[in-house]
Amino acid sequence: MTPPVTPAAITELLWQRLHADRWPVPRTALPADAALVGGAVRDGLLDRLTERPDLDLVVGTDAIGLCQRLAKEHGGCAVVLDPQRDIARLVVRGWSLDLARRCGDSLAADLARRDYRINAIALPLGPGEPLLDPLGGLADLQARQMVAVDEANLLDDPLRLLRGIRLAAQLDFSLEARTWTWIQRHHLRLASVAGERVLAELVKLAAAPHGHQGLQQALVAGLLQPWGADDQAAAALGQLSPEQAQTCGLNPEEQQLALPLARLARLFDAQALGGLRASRKLQQRCQRLRQWWQRLEPGAPGSGDPGAAIAALTEPERLALQRQLEDELPALLLAWPGPLAQIWLERWRNPSDPLFHPKPPLDGRSLQTELGLAPSRRLGELLDQLTMERAFGRISDREQALLWCRQALQQPNTPGERGPRRD
Repeated sequence: MTPPVTPAAITELLWQRLHADRWPVPRTALPADAALVGGAVRDGLLDRLTERPDLDLVVGTDAIGLCQRLAKEHGGCAVVLDPQRDIARLVVRGWSLDLARRCGDSLAADLARRDYRINAIALPLGPGEPLLDPLGGLADLQARQMVAVDEANLLDDPLRLLRGIRLAAQLDFSLEARTWTWIQRHHLRLASVAGERVLAELVKLAAAPHGHQGLQQALVAGLLQPWGADDQAAAALGQLSPEQAQTCGLNPEEQQLALPLARLARLFDAQALGGLRASRKLQQRCQRLRQWWQRLEPGAPGSGDPGAAIAALTEPERLALQRQLEDELPALLLAWPGPLAQIWLERWRNPSDPLFHPKPPLDGRSLQTELGLAPSRRLGELLDQLTMERAFGRISDREQALLWCRQALQQPNTPGERGPRRD
């Protein structure tokens, strides 16, 4: 960030970037003592605002009542987040406005209770009022450094310990030495935070461009010990970079999906994710990735060439790989040598590839109609066998599939037989 010299010029530039005329609630509808704080101010100064940034506002009193009134006047929904601390959220037309009662007897006192100095900058909404930076957050933005306001502030909400690492990874900032010492000193306090909140920070951290480095920092600090994070995966995390993703041939959209998932899977098994209150779906996706990494990577995580291990898979095993990881395959490939990963990625991008997107050449209803079959276990077995035959190129169309099934039905259903014998 290279701000103009004068505070007035900084304030003017920030208002230009915020585009307050696009807000779903006009500035005139807010109290005269209201001020914008937190991420929107920080990101505006860094010129990295999204089209609809989350707006955090502090007001002198009755934030919940104000939120409910704004919801009635401007539409949207008012959600009470913390009745004790008088915090509410207005969700309206794709925007999110958090309203909180000011802590302390002044805006400066409120800012002094915040986590990091770059988040302790306020923009009063009153006409002509300058930016308020009592703690030196502007200088930290210039230095691209995360500096905690105070050790006690971090302990007021131990999630702030992890949030500092997450913000550093998102912004490509460094952690100031004393702040890093505080994070390490109090790492066990993170266990007192609800798992859902910790997971939300971890998901954001894993999605950051430098998230692999941030997760390594969290490991080094000991923050993830309570959830059994795999310390041995620290080296493998180093591979999960945007540069490695480009080497493997992933496009930006594929990277956004694959990198966060792979990073989380390197650290946590399903049980650990359950302790963080992750969804069953996320637990299963990470567990499948971990199982196939272990199967295909001899030695330390991320250190082996999977080519030989893949070649040794039987057809049922290979089909199981493609079925189980049909949606997650780019995440698996991040640990592979670039040339092999690119070959697999090209096949995965082809929705018609019979092995990388396995399915039978005809559905169960067609089999029942054409062959006079009733719903049964045998019908399911035939569909599985047809999927195998198609995946490995032995059946390519409907007629071949029907012929194959007729031959299979004429033979005894011997355990272990996949279909009609071939001379």
